[in-house]
Amino acid sequence: MISVLDIAFDLEEIIDLSISLKKNRYETVDIAKNRALAMIFEKPSTRTRVSFEVAMRQLGGHSIYLNPNDMQLGRGETISDTGKVLSGFVDLIAYRAFKHENVVSLANASRVPVINALDDKEHPVQIIADFMTVKEVFGDLEGRKLAYVGDGNNMANSLMLGASSLGVDISIGCPKKYIPDKEITEISKQLAKETGSDVEIVDDPSKAVENADVVYTDVWVSMGEESEREKKEKIFSKYRVDQELMDKASKNAIFLHCLPAHRGLEVTDEVIDGIHSRVFQQAENRLHTEKAVIVYLLQN
Repeated sequence: MISVLDIAFDLEEIIDLSISLKKNRYETVDIAKNRALAMIFEKPSTRTRVSFEVAMRQLGGHSIYLNPNDMQLGRGETISDTGKVLSGFVDLIAYRAFKHENVVSLANASRVPVINALDDKEHPVQIIADFMTVKEVFGDLEGRKLAYVGDGNNMANSLMLGASSLGVDISIGCPKKYIPDKEITEISKQLAKETGSDVEIVDDPSKAVENADVVYTDVWVSMGEESEREKKEKIFSKYRVDQELMDKASKNAIFLHCLPAHRGLEVTDEVIDGIHSRVFQQAENRLHTEKAVIVYLLQN
């Protein structure tokens, strides 16, 4: 599961499985009994690491956390060789990487399923929890509108692919110099034609959120971009999600953020702590969607 595209036609099935697993979270499920998940994390994590570890435990298996500096990766072993070796030991590999091509390289070499736990191009495991939260709140997905405001980063890429696969309209509000990946945008528009949804990219955040059921944002400066902090904070200041912007969305709109949030930058305290916010429900859902992904991959 390197890209949302790998699960595009099964995405809602995985979301529904996540909802079912959440409702029955304390029932004994041993589908991962005696199975092991290796987790390679080049970037620090709270939600992704903990949710995968707990998910494997609740499914009867166990996980192994691997810091690249403690592996032969840190001494020059290739990604490909690491994939070949690990897939002889474990049943699943989750890889949180700086570069998308490294995730692809590991997956190509591995004999077991590899899960993209975030890279610079996509964050597929996150958007499953995002759309799960939308479905929990509204009861359906098709025909809804999601507005993403901010940097056209890996989250914007994955949300476009997910929305267009599910029949959800998506409007990206971002500066012209920070639009999402062009190839992913084109693929998303093609998917949207098949599902009857719409994909648009605008530079006006107010236009993006107009009549939206969901308003979503992410940090302006991703891990590895710290040198651009001052420049990006200045450019993105008008893309802050505050109450005035939320008021332009649908009356019953919800606010989502993949977290961690930089309060006062991309979102105000009033919004993230307000009545529209579902960010902690969304964060909790990472556990249930990680379980669903594990079940899906082990069964397929």
